[in-house]
Amino acid sequence: MPANDLKLLIDAALISGRIATSYSGKTAKKWDKPDGAGPVTEADLAVNDMLSATLRPARPDYGWLSEETDDTIERLSQNKVFILDPIDGTRSYAEGANTWAHSFAVADRGLITAAVVYLPMLNKMYTAALGKGAQLNGAPIQVSDQAELTGSSILSTKVNVEPRFWPNGVPDFNRNHRPSLAYRLALVAEGKFDAMFTFRPSWEWDIAAGALIVSEAGGKITDQTGNPLVFNQPDSLLNGVIAGGADVHAQALTALKCR
Repeated sequence: MPANDLKLLIDAALISGRIATSYSGKTAKKWDKPDGAGPVTEADLAVNDMLSATLRPARPDYGWLSEETDDTIERLSQNKVFILDPIDGTRSYAEGANTWAHSFAVADRGLITAAVVYLPMLNKMYTAALGKGAQLNGAPIQVSDQAELTGSSILSTKVNVEPRFWPNGVPDFNRNHRPSLAYRLALVAEGKFDAMFTFRPSWEWDIAAGALIVSEAGGKITDQTGNPLVFNQPDSLLNGVIAGGADVHAQALTALKCR
């Protein structure tokens, strides 16, 4: 049941927060992954080890997809799978900032059914279970009711506002940034920003939890072409992401589809 899985994820997130904050981000051992896959710290691995030791025995029939575990095809034969980013925003964590997050989800036959995005340094716990709405620290949240892409507040990196993506001109919105993709999605779900988008291929573990939180908060989330997100795929990269209130999401898609 999604509710049971959600409690499991919440408990795991709280433990993860204690582990990650027991290290000092700036002094935690850090190295670069092969093939330009980004940095990893000893805290990422410590959290991942705890998750494996806790979640796998609790749900032995679930598959496993984590940023810090070598992927195998075994998960593809399992209906339910954990999709986990032990620390989303590792660069931010290593710099000693506070906007990194733990991002945990369960997918059932491609659909996210339980999700947690937890920022221990900010005391923010975003949660959702399929059909049960989204919450921040136990209180219901919902996406903004912004009706126009023009004048909206968007979370995005600079590259996504380059003219090559917008054939009729870059829309007149206000761009903001947060390093964690999971946190960007959670902030959209909370209504703090009107939408987020990224046109780069995005790992499932960065998006899975936030995707359910956005949709349960009344938002719309798709890939950059408007197709629904399907998780636990052989290739765990998604074709970008657009998330926001229904109107802003639709207008962003319209502007992009002119390419």
